[in-house]
Amino acid sequence: MTKRERVLAAIQGREVDYVPTGFSLHFPESEAKGEKGVESHLEFFRQTDTDIIKIMNENLVPDAGEIRIPEDWNKIPRYSLNDAFMKSQIEMVKRIMDKADPDAFSLGTLHGICASAIHPIEARYGYESVRELFCTHIRENKQPVLEAFKRIADGMCQLAVKYKELGLDGIYYAALGGEKHYFTDEEFSEMMEPFDKEILKASKEAGGINFLHMCKNNLNMKRYESYNGLADVVNWGIYETDFSLEEGKRLFNGITVMGGLANRSGVMVEGTIDVLKAEAKKVIRDYGKTSFILGADCTLPTEIPYERIRAITEAAREM
Repeated sequence: MTKRERVLAAIQGREVDYVPTGFSLHFPESEAKGEKGVESHLEFFRQTDTDIIKIMNENLVPDAGEIRIPEDWNKIPRYSLNDAFMKSQIEMVKRIMDKADPDAFSLGTLHGICASAIHPIEARYGYESVRELFCTHIRENKQPVLEAFKRIADGMCQLAVKYKELGLDGIYYAALGGEKHYFTDEEFSEMMEPFDKEILKASKEAGGINFLHMCKNNLNMKRYESYNGLADVVNWGIYETDFSLEEGKRLFNGITVMGGLANRSGVMVEGTIDVLKAEAKKVIRDYGKTSFILGADCTLPTEIPYERIRAITEAAREM
């Protein structure tokens, strides 16, 4: 099997010669975009030899000015592939795909509606303050916020389609908003879910394969159960949100699961290479080789050395 064939088999629930692996990390800011970003990705792929190559996206929705009251969300413009941040991401994907392993399965990171709406103002107020601001504005006057989310979602739909046109197999959709300590179930259902699904549907209709990553901790995983028909692979922080692989298999019935290793603690960062390989093999034995992709709970921090990721891939190939 080629790497791509192996990942497709895992997604389709067919037999694999070994469990495929998929890891990614946030590159340092100075090495995340432009030519440096291209080089960082290609070096990561070469050093780790994973089955999945995932292109990160640090070309974020740009600053939109002061947003202090709900009506300020009217400052959020419409976005298109002609915007500079979109052009930068598209160009980086082209450059990476020109030189990346053609046998690998390829994904482009696409930030979900919640994350994409945070990016224009996060630098001004900080992450926690922005999350709290969302909740306040939704409860004070949700209509301007909803309209802004519609404009942002439309831009992300365009990017999802463009990713497929550029030769990527699919998207890694970073969904945010499932945390119990921010939105209520009703708020999530009205403000997040429709736009998440709109973007995932656009990717599907373009022929893309959707990896749904549910970000952060303290999640109400039931909020994502209805995403089943739009997700081909699911990934979440099993250690961060106390929701096991087996629970995920039951909730997302018939959908391939990716994960199994903590991303910022435990054996991934502290154990010896031998201990790390043993843990990787244990995860595979416990979960099984069907409909499974071995990876981290989510994107890794930059301090994870390449040789540790490669060791996990080697362990999977020894099973």
